[in-house]
Amino acid sequence: MRHVIFGGDGFVGRHLAPKLLADGEEVIVADIAKSELPHYRQARFVQCDVTDPTAVESVGIRPDDMIYNLSAKMLSPIQVRAKRHDFFWPVNYHGTENIIRAMDKAGAPKLVHYTTDMIYGHTHVWPQTEDHPAAPLGEYGLSKLKTEELAAEWREKGMRISLFRPRLIIGPGRLGILAKLFKLIDWNLPVPMIGSGRNPYQFISVFDCAEAARLAWKAGVPNEAYNLGSLNPPPVRKLLGDLIRDAGSKSFLLPTPAWAVKRTLDLLDRLNMPIMDPEQYLIADEMCVLDVSKAERDLGWVPQYRDEDMLIAAYREYRAKKDGQAVAPSHVPAE
Repeated sequence: MRHVIFGGDGFVGRHLAPKLLADGEEVIVADIAKSELPHYRQARFVQCDVTDPTAVESVGIRPDDMIYNLSAKMLSPIQVRAKRHDFFWPVNYHGTENIIRAMDKAGAPKLVHYTTDMIYGHTHVWPQTEDHPAAPLGEYGLSKLKTEELAAEWREKGMRISLFRPRLIIGPGRLGILAKLFKLIDWNLPVPMIGSGRNPYQFISVFDCAEAARLAWKAGVPNEAYNLGSLNPPPVRKLLGDLIRDAGSKSFLLPTPAWAVKRTLDLLDRLNMPIMDPEQYLIADEMCVLDVSKAERDLGWVPQYRDEDMLIAAYREYRAKKDGQAVAPSHVPAE
């Protein structure tokens, strides 16, 4: 079978493509730019901007292709309020729409599509199952929720679309918001927490995400949505405390009144000086834990990586790069 991965040169795609190649499958990576990755010795690269319908069609989708949409604009780098809609929607929503329309034109019915847990917004019930109310808190989550609604429409027309809602994906080669945390630890500065830090924080490894996409294909692309997150996430204070100790830093954790910090961040956001996106800080002290048992039941997927190990590996990768050391691509997940 031929597998076409839109956004396949990005974070999850660069781990999915080698998995599919190892299964003996034919892989086409469609993305804006091509990195120097070893799997391109076997995979074919096609330059494609998903915001351009003509470019998407020119990829040449065939009826029996397995399609993956991993293209997305993320919450990093932080955008000012006025620019968020125009930043997220062209790729996240319209890009998805272009891919699905090209699939329909080619008669290709099978799609694995990544959205986000941020479609849920505030926590009402935890752990959050896939039927948790969806009320996103910003343009990123909303753009992703609308792609899920788009998927529902096309399922009614005969498509098979598996949706994945990951927590914060971490793994080698990308730090995102964690870079700010690591700088504080490097400089032996206090590490502020929004709230007491008693609530858990859940990651998901990029390796586990890639495996989920592969297993969805193996399972026949169920018309379902699946949460992706680690098992048994620890409280924030333990997660960060273990990191500080492992780093040998003199930093210490600083609990803060969550309501006051959120109002301050709201003010900075209104003044176009955002430090974090509202979709991040408004839920920072909530019990945002995803129930991932559905993916195990349907796909046989079980996350393999612990939050503590992922975060420490991320910091070690950050330090190695600062020190000019090479980092093996098979390193335990960082971010």
